[in-house]
Formats: sequence, C-alpha cells, structure tokens
Amino acid sequence: MLSSLNLNNQSFEWGARTYIMGILNMTPDSFSGDGLYSAGKPAESALAQARNFVKSGADILDVGGESTRPGSEPVSAAEELMRVLPVIERLAAEMNVTISIDTYKAEVAAAALDAGAHLVNDVWGLRADPEMAALVAEHDVPVVLMHNRSNPGNAEVRQRLGGRYVGVEYENLVEDVRRELLQSVELAKAAGIRDENIILDPGIGFGKTVEQNLELLNRAGEIRDLGYALLIGPSRKSFIGFTLDAPPEQRAEGTAAAVAVGILRGADIVRVHDVEMIARVARMTDAIVR
Repeated sequence: MLSSLNLNNQSFEWGARTYIMGILNMTPDSFSGDGLYSAGKPAESALAQARNFVKSGADILDVGGESTRPGSEPVSAAEELMRVLPVIERLAAEMNVTISIDTYKAEVAAAALDAGAHLVNDVWGLRADPEMAALVAEHDVPVVLMHNRSNPGNAEVRQRLGGRYVGVEYENLVEDVRRELLQSVELAKAAGIRDENIILDPGIGFGKTVEQNLELLNRAGEIRDLGYALLIGPSRKSFIGFTLDAPPEQRAEGTAAAVAVGILRGADIVRVHDVEMIARVARMTDAIVR
C-alpha cells in the first residue's frame, strides 16, 4: 500500500526522508500559546509565519481553526471558516506550498479544498462527520486519519502544565489503536478513498494518559506496519510537559527527543510548531537511520 504521493507538484517518497508539517493555529486559545487568531491581522501573521516555516524546511502547512486541547470548547463551522479561509486563500495565491486543512467538519473541509488546500487532516478519523469520507473521495485528496478517544470527562487541566487525560483504559493499547485506525480505514475505502491517499496518525495526546502516550510513541512502528504512511504529532504536548515538569514554551528539547524516536520508529511526517529546529532534528535523524 505504501507508495509515493504527488501533491501540489511535490513528490512525497515515503521512507526516503521525513517530511515536516508546520502548524498554523488560527485560534485564540491554542494550548501551546502560538494561536494566531488573536493577532490584529491574523491572515498577515499567518502568512509571515508560513514564509518563515517554508524557509526553515516545512513541506506542508497545516491550517486549523479549532483548538483540540483537553478541555477545549468546540466552535461552529461558520466560526472555523471565518478563521481559516482567508489564510488558505492567501497561502494558495502567494506561496507554492502544500496546504492541509485541520478539521473534522466536512463543510469546512469542502470550503478549504475549494480555496486551495490539498489534503485533509481529520482528528476524528472520518468518524465525527458522516459526510467527510465521501467529500475526501470526491475531491480525490489525501486524508490523515487520526486515532482519538478524547473524552472531556477524562480531561484534567493544571494551571502551569495544561491539560492531560487521566483514567483512560485500553484492553491492549497498541492493538486497540491499530484496530480503531483500521475502522477509519474501512470508512475511507468504503467511500472510495484510494489506499495511497490514506495517512495514519496514532493520535499522541488524544485520549491517552502520559504513560500511554510514551508507550505509543515508542511502538509507533506497529502502526506503520499497517502499510500506510505514518504521521506523528508530539509537538509541545502535555505528555512532554508532565514528564519534564515543563510548561509549553519549555518543551523544545522534549519535542526533539519525541520526534527523533518517532522517526526511528518509522514516521514519515512530523507535525510541529518549531519548524526550524525540528527540520534539523529530522535531517540528522534521517542521516542516521535512513
């Protein structure tokens, strides 16, 4: 099933090197403090950030308009569109870069793809919106299917370290994640999404305890063994913060370590906030392990 993928005249050769996805959070309440929507001119701020990311080594820009941190409040599709569409339109018009829309709502994904986005990053793996799978198939674009057991009842928020999940139970962590990801794959294939357009994400930080996140990252190769491209997103997340007793702005080293281990375990794409630093980490890790 693994193969190369051509997006926006860019070839992604899975296994050849690690690709960098830079995060553009068009939210006022990002857990990591990098939300751009509270700025006076959010589209201008996002464009400046995007230019810096591409210059620093980003292959994909992931634009999202709704925070998914533990304890966050959902936003309407209309609000989400107001946050992300101006940015995607500007990026598509002014930069030759692959654009991802981070949403689980088909309405938002449809408008984003029409505005110039090239792939969909769905944190609920096609399970939140029954129209999403058909939409992705109709546009014949790649989709990131993420594993997610987030439940507000399991969220615990600490003032300094932010939110984490506690008391989340799995019968067998990795096997449960693999099985539930394959359920999302079946939804995709039933709708007509091609195998080469499927990317899997084990959902680090989404409905897993600190210990479960550490184990899942270390065993990410077992997700890669399912035969699809693998994306991991450990950047600045609370499992790093609680492990190192560090707030989000002090998690660069922990993120670098998590990314290096993820690449060693077979990650094809890493989704990160600190593009320049992590692009170097990825290049060095690639030089060792690939």
